[in-house]
Amino acid sequence: MKNIQRDSQTKQLLRAILIGLLTGAVVSLFRLAIQHLLTLVGKSFQYFHTQPLWLIPWAVGSVILALLLGWMAQRNPNIKGSGIPQVEGQLTSQFDEEWWPVLWRKFVGGILAIGSGLFLGREGPSIQLGATIGQGVAENFHSNQLDRQVGIASGAAAGLSAAFNAPIASTIFILEEVYHNFSPVIWLATFVSALCSNLVSMVIFGLHPVLNVPYQQMLPTRFYWHLLVLGLALGLLGRLYQVVILHLNTWSAKLKWLPPLAYPVVPFLLVIPIAWFWPQTLGGGNQLIGNLRLMPVSVGLFLGLFVLRFVFSMISYGSQLPGGIFLPILTLGAVLGALYCALMSQLGLLPARYLPNFIIYAMAGYFACISKAPFTAILLITEMVGSLAHLMPLATVAVFAYLVVNALHGEPVYTAMFNAFIGKHPQKLEQNVTMPVTVYAGSRLDGCQVKDYPWPADSIVTLIYRGEDKLIPNGQTTIQAGDTLLIRANFTPTNQCYRRIMSAAHYANV
Repeated sequence: MKNIQRDSQTKQLLRAILIGLLTGAVVSLFRLAIQHLLTLVGKSFQYFHTQPLWLIPWAVGSVILALLLGWMAQRNPNIKGSGIPQVEGQLTSQFDEEWWPVLWRKFVGGILAIGSGLFLGREGPSIQLGATIGQGVAENFHSNQLDRQVGIASGAAAGLSAAFNAPIASTIFILEEVYHNFSPVIWLATFVSALCSNLVSMVIFGLHPVLNVPYQQMLPTRFYWHLLVLGLALGLLGRLYQVVILHLNTWSAKLKWLPPLAYPVVPFLLVIPIAWFWPQTLGGGNQLIGNLRLMPVSVGLFLGLFVLRFVFSMISYGSQLPGGIFLPILTLGAVLGALYCALMSQLGLLPARYLPNFIIYAMAGYFACISKAPFTAILLITEMVGSLAHLMPLATVAVFAYLVVNALHGEPVYTAMFNAFIGKHPQKLEQNVTMPVTVYAGSRLDGCQVKDYPWPADSIVTLIYRGEDKLIPNGQTTIQAGDTLLIRANFTPTNQCYRRIMSAAHYANV
């Protein structure tokens, strides 16, 4: 049994390495194509300043491209948006899709949408690209259901790692926010894939941090009260972001005169004046984040940037094209950090030299409160900036902003998107599904014997992972915190069955 288990783990890790390398190559190509296309757009508009008549054929071409992308997105709804809800649905056995059609359409559609200058992020699409690669590898190796899910999770983490060069935060994000599962069966393979993908990305893009924000000195403790004020402001604006982003589809549906096919035409036309006047703001925003510290410390400038980024990010995402909100959220946070420092500097309460510090703090805080994943936010910004020096103030802002949104009854934005997606795309997966569930300390299943829990009909606990051991359970087996249960069931309806078991594994009161 021990030898069979070791062989299984070895095969799983070898698949994880392959998934990581393939995902790193695909997502790095995805990043390069977007960067080159954004550069082409910027240079084109520099030329248009001397030859403005060329704006007419550019506008016509933009409308044609927008309609083509809109047609592709509406015909293939699985490529819309970031793709994270689709991946979460696959990992929780509530949704499924074919990997190859999604892979190539997401790849092409994401490059054209993000590279054209829309305020969309590459990170969500990178997660879905990686997940499809992991799914494809698992299916080509004829893996079982559990190994298939591990492959999807590994690919998703590898995709985010290649997009951000942050393997630790990428692993934590997938396990905390998407899979909701910290099983030892899953985390090692996921982390190995993220590392391999990061290696490929570093070879192509170099060792410098993705978000390089140099700072002069650390924030003195006498200014730490600013962190609480900043966290409060980020929490309030983060809740506003959640409300708006989650109502976009409802508001768009009220535009009866504009068919969904034509939604992308609006942002594609609006991006023309933005590229004309503010070309440095195009795309997801990583270029803007790097340039904020070089701009004049002006409240009006940063406030205008925030309004522009907030409004056009919503319009871009509301077009339903392939593209995410991950990097746009970080960009909004960075602008808010600069705005806060400029305001406090104008009031004489904070020296302007700390502007880069507050850019870093606010990125973590804004993402932490919107996603309600503060641990991921802290790790992510730490890895992306390339320094542990900001850990204490960064964590303070992130946790306080999270508490503010929590007090306002905000829901994790990706969870809310997933629930909305599953509600609109219900699937009856009649086949037997094997689902891994990790038992948390203090939950209803912690300390419960298998026979004492009222399992859903047609479900059975087939295996329990406890550390390095595999246990074949019976009715007398006592479940412990940290166990990973493999549950095989014919989930109909899958959504209710899955949530019932997950609630028993995670919470004391069901």
